[in-house]
Amino acid sequence: MKVKVSSFAGTDTGEVELNDEVFGLDPRADILHRVVTWQLEKRRATARGTRERSDVARSGKKLGRQKGGGVARHGDRRAPVFIGGGKAHGARVRDFNPGLNKKIRALGLKMALSSHAKAGSLIVLEGFEVAKTKELKGHFAGLNTGKRTLVIDGEAGEGFRAGRNLPGVNLLPAVGANVYDIIKADTLVLTRAAVEKLEARFNG
Repeated sequence: MKVKVSSFAGTDTGEVELNDEVFGLDPRADILHRVVTWQLEKRRATARGTRERSDVARSGKKLGRQKGGGVARHGDRRAPVFIGGGKAHGARVRDFNPGLNKKIRALGLKMALSSHAKAGSLIVLEGFEVAKTKELKGHFAGLNTGKRTLVIDGEAGEGFRAGRNLPGVNLLPAVGANVYDIIKADTLVLTRAAVEKLEARFNG
């Protein structure tokens, strides 16, 4: 698959041959759903576990007789009403780290890239060397990108600093490319260096 390579000035600078094994697959909703679900689950942080009544090391002896004492009928000092007692309905450690086969994860990323290539929402740039935010905003307006634009470059260079304040623009190095951010974007912008690194990532 051949795609035109353009510059921020709007001029064509040649073509790049995209690997069909990376950018030419037919996207499958079930694969993308599995990868996105796995990715969002990995983001969740578990709570720190608290000690409940059964976890506290205190005496289990009954404080006093059941009737006639004139006080509440407590069973032991581990009750949550006492200082040093267990936490009532405390946070418990939960596992939000599901597993997913590496082949499925790689296939999902390929299908996410292919979905933009097939939809025509993929733009390949010669480079991403911009120093001013205002200048970068004008370049994106000239490229007719959507409301949500994802830019992937080979490395996180100076252009990332200029674009971090632009609303609706997300910038990632090639090593950080992921299915969720790619699918969420209306337009995917890749540099020539990013294309080379992404293809090398799967072929290596």
